[in-house]
This record gives sequence, C-alpha cells and structure tokens, in this order.
Amino acid sequence: MTPRKIRTRIAPSPTGFLHLGTARTALYSWAYARHFDGEFVLRIEDTDVARSTQDSVDQILASMHWLGLEYNEGPIYQMQRLDRYKAVIDQLIAEGKAYYCYSTPEELDAVREAKKARGEKALYDGRWRPAPGKTLPPIPAGVPPVVRFCNPPDGDVSWDDLVKGPITISNREIDDLIIARTDGVPTYNFAVVVDDWDMEISHVFRGDEHINNTPWQINIFHALGAPLPQFGHCPVILGDDGQKLSKRRGAVSVTAYEEGGYLPEAMLNYLARLGWSHGDEELFTSEQLVVWFDGTHLNKSPAQWDPVKLLWVNAQYIKQADNTRLAGLVATQLAKQGITLDASTIETHLPQVCALLKDRCDTTVALATWAAKFYGDITPDATELAQHVTDAVRPAVAMLAEKLSTCAWDKASIAAVIKEVLAANGLKMPQLAMPVRVLVMGTAQTPSLDGVLEMCGKEKVIARLAKA
Repeated sequence: MTPRKIRTRIAPSPTGFLHLGTARTALYSWAYARHFDGEFVLRIEDTDVARSTQDSVDQILASMHWLGLEYNEGPIYQMQRLDRYKAVIDQLIAEGKAYYCYSTPEELDAVREAKKARGEKALYDGRWRPAPGKTLPPIPAGVPPVVRFCNPPDGDVSWDDLVKGPITISNREIDDLIIARTDGVPTYNFAVVVDDWDMEISHVFRGDEHINNTPWQINIFHALGAPLPQFGHCPVILGDDGQKLSKRRGAVSVTAYEEGGYLPEAMLNYLARLGWSHGDEELFTSEQLVVWFDGTHLNKSPAQWDPVKLLWVNAQYIKQADNTRLAGLVATQLAKQGITLDASTIETHLPQVCALLKDRCDTTVALATWAAKFYGDITPDATELAQHVTDAVRPAVAMLAEKLSTCAWDKASIAAVIKEVLAANGLKMPQLAMPVRVLVMGTAQTPSLDGVLEMCGKEKVIARLAKA
C-alpha cells in the first residue's frame, strides 16, 4: 500500500477566542505536517449555531496569522457541509447502522434516573434501536426525532495513541450516540469523522479531554469503511491554581498576548515546550521546531502555564529582535498611550531607542513605556528626586547643562563633557549620573547615561536639567 500523505488539522469552534490549549494543538499539528512535508488544514467547527459568532472566527484567523501557523487548506466551515452530513446519515440509516429515535427529553431523564438508582451507568436504553424480532414503540405524533448511531454492543475499541500509548475502552461503556439533532444539524462526534474522512486527515492531535469521544469516532469510521487517522491526545495545560486552562476558566486569548507585547516567535517557542521537549533546548526557532518535531517526546503529564517563564522567553527574543521591527511594534504601543510619532521618527530615531532599551525589557509594552520617556512628558519620581537631586549636586548639574548646550551631540562628545564635569566638581560617576537620570528620564535606573542623553536630544535634555 502507498503510505498516506501526512495531513493534519486544527478545528476550533468559533464560540470564543483561540485559547492557549488550542493554539498549542495547532502548533503541534502544523509542525508535524511541516516536518513530514505534509499539509495542514484549518476547519471551523461552527455547528453550535447558538454560540458561534463571526467575531470569534475573525479572532481565530487573526491569532493563527499572528502565530505564523499558515494552513494549506481552509478555513473550511462545517455549516457549509450540511448536505454532505445528511447524505452520510441517510446512507447509515439505509445500511441499518443508524436509526431514528423519538425518545423525549423527559423519557431520557427518567431512564437515566432509574439506572442511577440501580447503580448502573446512565446510558441510553436502546428502546428505538431496531433489532430482528423486536417491536418498536409506536411513533409519537409531533415529536421530531434525532438520529442515533448503532454502536457495537460488545467488544473493545483500541488504538495506539501517539502520546498516551495503547488505550482500550469497552463498547459497553458507551451508548448509541446521537449523530443528528432534531433540526438535522450533526453533532460534533459525527461531523468530525466525516470531515476527517473527506479531508483525508492522517493524524489528529488534540486535547486529552477528547479521549472519551474517540471510541465513538473510531466506531463511526469503521461503519463508514473509512481509514482511521492516528490519534495523539495531549494532556491539558494547567493554570497557576492547578486547574485546567479553558475558555471558561482563566485562559486569555492568543490575541491578548499580542496586545500585551509578546512576540509570536516567543509564544510559539514557549507553547512548544509546554508539553514537548528536544533534549535541553529552551530557545529555538520555528524552523528548528519543524526539523525536530516528529511526534515523539510529547509529555504524558499535564503541563503548567508559567507566566514568569513566558516573560523570560519573550525577553530573550526581544533582545535578539531587529530594531526596525521593534520600532514598528513600539510605535503601535505608544499610540495607545496617546503618543503618535511621524514616519521619519519611527524609521530613524525609534529603532535606535529600541536598541538602547531592549536589553532591559521583557515585552514591547515595557519597551514602549521606556520609549515614551524620550517622546512624551515625564514626571520624576518624588522620592528619587529628593534623594538624588540635592543642593550639593545642583551646581554640577547646572555646569553639565551649560557645557552640553555647546557640545556636539554624539555619545563620545557627551561622555567627554560628563567626565569634565565630574573632574571639575570632584564627583564620582554615580553622584552625577543618578540626579541627571532622574531629571531627564524620571528614574535613577536607566541604560548608559551618554546613550540616554544622545537619544533624548539636546533641547529636551537641557530643558529637563533646568528643572533641577
């Protein structure tokens, strides 16, 4: 047999933002397909009509684009495939592999309660499932039916999970799944099988909360005579409180991290390591990830979201980032603070400011907060002002301002003036640098003084020193 082409997919439901667990699954699916020169598909599972929104779709697409997880096909929308699902359901009914069920919600509740009272698993009792010699109840008037799949009553479902290893679940643990609602819209476990079959998906990575769905899906694949994909169920991501991150509990959106000043390559790097490893490698590019990610070395245990570690990873990428690129990102953040820069400043001056500051920043938001000191007004910290700008140092500050007003404006010339003022006043560098930093930048802790003054500009420096 010819080996199947590697085709993976990510299939988020547009009932909210793309959360971190789904983003990690998308990353693993993308990297696996790329590693084997395969294809990656984006499918939008929008059959939950009441909760699906276009805003959620837009945010999912934006998140995928920001992360750089480009797909070969898609987005494919399930609600545009209803005719296909109906045709497959009709086929299963005709083959005796699915049937109409007219049980009302009240009847089903009564069955469940009775089984619970007997200490039994609350499964559907099969009252509408056809069988040789069985007389079905009369069809009630005015009750729209659902369609149920004839799940095998005996035997086991087994698969060799890419993450968990061999898994076996008895068919006695599951019942006849509803595959179409009363309005004809298919349910998740049915639609996903038809989709994966039609789209020739070879490998499915997803969260391990789907393990209990997999036996139903495998049985439907078999009933359709469709080839099985290989499944890999990744453990959940836990939050700081040890509980699962989810849309409804604690997880923020991928786009919130973009807005919070994180770089997409840092987020990809961190997400990849959150459940997978390649030796002791902590920092790596997406290209390296593709080379290494062959589906092995995936952790079987849950990973814990560590915002401190993510900040550290992001800081490393900011240090390595191109200054012109950083300038564009910082300009966007500055605009949110009400500081709008012209194109020339963004292209020429701001990259130099980013180069000066980026080693001490872990997000572009932090970088913009520092950069704002060069472009907006500052208010020196009152405590630092009182501590450093004293009567004893004011004469030296005044001399520095005077000499800077006539010096060439480059680091070397500024450094020479600082050295001259220190010698003339018998001061050590911190005794002059601290008050100057407070006056010019609003804080005593800054990068190199000559570099800060150069980037701040002569007029602004002289004006701020005059406030001593």
